[in-house]
Amino acid sequence: MATAPDTHITSTSAAILGLLLPHHRTAEPAAPAPLTAFPHQLRRIADFVRRGAPVVFTLPGFPCKSPNPAKVLGHLPDQGERLSLGFLHRLCTDIERIHPPGARIVICSDGHVFGDVIHVPDPHIDAYADELRGLITGLGLTSLSVFDLRDVLGDLPYDRKRAHIHRHHAPSVEDTADLPGTRSALQRACRQRAYGVLQRSRAWGALIAEHHPAAVRLSIHPQPIGAAKFGIRLLDAPDAWTTPWHSAALQRADGTWTLMPRARAAQLGRLVTADGRPSHFRQG
Repeated sequence: MATAPDTHITSTSAAILGLLLPHHRTAEPAAPAPLTAFPHQLRRIADFVRRGAPVVFTLPGFPCKSPNPAKVLGHLPDQGERLSLGFLHRLCTDIERIHPPGARIVICSDGHVFGDVIHVPDPHIDAYADELRGLITGLGLTSLSVFDLRDVLGDLPYDRKRAHIHRHHAPSVEDTADLPGTRSALQRACRQRAYGVLQRSRAWGALIAEHHPAAVRLSIHPQPIGAAKFGIRLLDAPDAWTTPWHSAALQRADGTWTLMPRARAAQLGRLVTADGRPSHFRQG
């Protein structure tokens, strides 16, 4: 028979995971999965509950705005990020109601990791991350924090920072040999870019695990049920891959929000500004 403390740990951990499940981001069919299908998350949450400590989540993402002007309103955070940060903070507040030590989400902003590969200037990435920190402070989102390469490697030039994490954390390069019929320069360049992003992503994940080894690992990408990472949906969107930094926010006529490419949102609503900058679109 389980002891009373063990029963408390089990029930509290399950209740915390239950708060995340409605927001699970997965590409699999939407059949509800039982809590027992997420052993990695239950085990890590239970470790914090057992110690009476705040549950720490790490969320790689919020890198920078897409450089494609048909998708986004500019290079700084806008209403999409404000809504997403508010959602994450409310999730921590909900956890605090059933686990008084509460929860913290460390946003691991990975823009500098990929900046040279995706052709976004490092100053734009700095400005994006600095604005995220300003929003967190200004909106009183005390359960959130931002972690980026500046926290790891200080004021080193960004090319040296990228070289450092590649050297110390990236897996070996995957096979990039051309397949028959795919020898054009454009195809090679696209494939090399995809491999580069994947390799950098794994290096960043390894670095986050080194700095936050006990944390519950979240992901903005769809994840299979039972994976070590828990995919989380920040806002409503037409598909499982849309994020605030690849889209614009649209407020529907009924007051609800969704994300979509800027060009599409502009067809459906009128532009709204905030603090002198484009913020979102509104129907009606």
